Amino acid sequence: MTTPSYPPKPQPGDRVAVLSPSSGLPGLFPLPYELGLRRLREEYGLEPVEYPATRRMGATPRERADDLHAAFADPEIKAVFASIGGDDQITVVPLLDRELIRARPKPFFGMSDNTHLLAFLRENGIVGFHGASVMVELGRPGAMHPQTAASLRAALFTPGAYELRPAERWRDSDRDWADPATFDAEPETRPGTGWTWVNAGRVVEGRTWGGCLETVGSMLMAGRGVAPDLSEYDGGVLFLETSEELPGGEEVFRTLRNMGERGLLGRFAALLMGRPKTWSFERPHTPAEAAAHAADQREAVLRAMRVYAPDAVIVLDVDLGHTDPQVVIPYGGGVRVDGPARRVTVTY
Repeated sequence: MTTPSYPPKPQPGDRVAVLSPSSGLPGLFPLPYELGLRRLREEYGLEPVEYPATRRMGATPRERADDLHAAFADPEIKAVFASIGGDDQITVVPLLDRELIRARPKPFFGMSDNTHLLAFLRENGIVGFHGASVMVELGRPGAMHPQTAASLRAALFTPGAYELRPAERWRDSDRDWADPATFDAEPETRPGTGWTWVNAGRVVEGRTWGGCLETVGSMLMAGRGVAPDLSEYDGGVLFLETSEELPGGEEVFRTLRNMGERGLLGRFAALLMGRPKTWSFERPHTPAEAAAHAADQREAVLRAMRVYAPDAVIVLDVDLGHTDPQVVIPYGGGVRVDGPARRVTVTY
């Protein structure tokens, strides 16, 4: 395992790749995708470059790996963005050319199923960036959430420390991407609830590992994305979040328990747990059902941590996952979790 380092950052005017390493959903839902491309150009001054599989559903793992290779090999491409997540990136990662990607490290932005690629980059010495997919965060109806936009701008262009803050307003429900009316107005949000701190009596500084919990579970089953020597994670910061699949408390507990039994969970000195997503088109929870789902998931996290990492500093409901706003987390980069001051600072 090579200690991850930060790749060079792009500058306004640079070309950036937009790829679909998991799913070609831009081909099915062009409205949020085109909006995200426009914001890359107009709000961040970057020129997005598409690749053959970006808008194509059903692209093979080899075709998607070829797009990644082309983007990393091109010296004019200064950063790489995932269009969105999916569910089979686990089939793409084994096809990647480690030497090619190591030779031309670039900032990669993505989340959800892109946890596979972020973990691959980390184990090959490259800090990636969890967050800011083109269709979801950049393609948000109305306007990007100010906290998302500011975090992405800092992660893209400004090396150094960036303090995360609880969202004043947030949401986790969505509207139909196929309906043009979805993009005519801001989505409805609700008041923020702040973070919940546990074992907040000390300061932890370390490098991150984690991502989407369901994807982390897949990596563990496949034996990928985890260092052979688990001491690599000693004193580090674990961050996790759950997707629109809405895993219940028992599923969350079992995944964390498996991490604990593997000897992995207890290595980390701090956990940043993303705010649970509680709504999906398949399960449009009522407010009461949503609150119960979130509470069940939080208790599952605390139950596992009490057994396997009882001394870890824990911060719950951080806006780093499938809810809105979404802050960018450096994957393999540095994070400072200051319990006494109730502050979380990432290094971009």
